[in-house]
Amino acid sequence: MKRILLTACALLLMTTAITGQILERDARNVPASPLTWQSYTVKGEEFSVALPTVPAMTSSATLYPRLQKFRVERHLQTSLDGVVYSIDVFENIQPGQSLEDFIAEQNVNSDYDLATGRDLIAGAIRGKEYLSRDKSRPATVQFFTTERRLYRFTATGSDAANAPVKQFFSSIKFGKPKKATEVVDGPGMPLVLDTGERIYKGSEVTTKVRLISKPEPGFTEEALSRRTSGRVILWAIFSKTGEVTGIQVVAGLPNGLTELCVNAARRIKFVPATKDGQPVSMWMTLEYNFMS
Repeated sequence: MKRILLTACALLLMTTAITGQILERDARNVPASPLTWQSYTVKGEEFSVALPTVPAMTSSATLYPRLQKFRVERHLQTSLDGVVYSIDVFENIQPGQSLEDFIAEQNVNSDYDLATGRDLIAGAIRGKEYLSRDKSRPATVQFFTTERRLYRFTATGSDAANAPVKQFFSSIKFGKPKKATEVVDGPGMPLVLDTGERIYKGSEVTTKVRLISKPEPGFTEEALSRRTSGRVILWAIFSKTGEVTGIQVVAGLPNGLTELCVNAARRIKFVPATKDGQPVSMWMTLEYNFMS
């Protein structure tokens, strides 16, 4: 029987499959020329990629149904001029997945309509590229596998001919990173809204957000009939006025589940965080797991 679990957000080595803190990000990405893009990586990982701003990142350990084991997952995302750049890194649990199996697994619950791919080589690493058939929502997706990791790099909002999109994909490197900035879990930079309001991290406030109620999203009929499973990860600002605002989808699911999660997040009731006795806005990560 399907159920939805929402728990406190965990760090990289957590031992539960369901996480959920409450994160938010209406924080704007300051535009940057492609020439000023910097190379980013994650501590302990063997890849790097150029991005226009510091990306937001979430790390978790999620139950992998095929082997009934937990695997580490990292999701990085940033945007520039309407194009969203995403990097998803999955632990390749032994006996390991092939590139073809990984692509098939990822496409089962993908909301992209991907055309037949072309073969790629990044250094010595074999990969494959797919383009979205949906002209109203252009996207380019590249998949790579190594012995230890499975990678998905995505650019959504412009076609593959776009110069920044080309720069993003051409900058992908595997192996020990050189001169790359390490990213940590969080909403990226800068943490300032268009209004000038500062958004705080949990470690920066005097008292953190206190939840009063957190509605569950439920299932759509289509999701039930298609046995859709996986995770929806949202970033959201728990504002000083007591509202959940600026919700951004980090990882979604098809068949209406992402929309249900966004609506459920908006209905969360909470006591705002405080700093030095004054209410302040704080970002958090919401994670909803849909399991069979």
